[in-house]
Amino acid sequence: MVFVGEVHDNPAHHEAQAAFARALEPRALVFEMIRPEDAHRVAELRGDPEALAEALDWANSGWPEFHWYYQIIAAAPEALVLGAQLPRHASRAAVTDGAAQVFGAAAADYGLIDALPEDQQKVREARQAEAHCDMLPEDLLPGMVEVQRLRDAMLARAALEGLAAPGDGPVLVITGNGHAQSDWGAPAALSLAAPEVTVYSYAQLETPPEAAPFDAWRVTDPVERPDPCDAFR
Repeated sequence: MVFVGEVHDNPAHHEAQAAFARALEPRALVFEMIRPEDAHRVAELRGDPEALAEALDWANSGWPEFHWYYQIIAAAPEALVLGAQLPRHASRAAVTDGAAQVFGAAAADYGLIDALPEDQQKVREARQAEAHCDMLPEDLLPGMVEVQRLRDAMLARAALEGLAAPGDGPVLVITGNGHAQSDWGAPAALSLAAPEVTVYSYAQLETPPEAAPFDAWRVTDPVERPDPCDAFR
């Protein structure tokens, strides 16, 4: 099982993910960016990127350029493609009801019924505050952490589903760097649900990390982008 992280709007990171796909010849690809119920459209429209982008409603998805991700699909033409994108209604429910309630019966298998250690909870809430430019009400931060835990579990569940696909190659998971963390991201959730599965996590960053909870990582040049906090002002 191989998790390859990204900064979503850095095209160099997607080029590297495509290189991973070519080298690994995975039996399955799991995308954080594709809804589970839409993943079958990839098999139907794999050879027509414009039609596939339209079928996935990519223009309204909020994700960066489709061709950056399509190159990964094209690099593994035989791989089953699975999706793990969290619907907005499920995100809202996780904030109010918790990740375990939304995930369902197997929540315990992925560690969702357990409270996080206090120090980890504080760090994760601080990251959510920073990611939202310190504009979120403080009482909303625990719910935002629950959303991230739910996303991790969904990625892990889809990855395990991918292991049932035909072939000898690994499952390659395409996701943001936070979800690729081995200490508390999707790899950690997967290891709880299936400790017998070997997991490798690789991050692609734009600044050197103070700590690197990955098996390997690299730092690339950052891309120019507007100040993301402008949207909150």
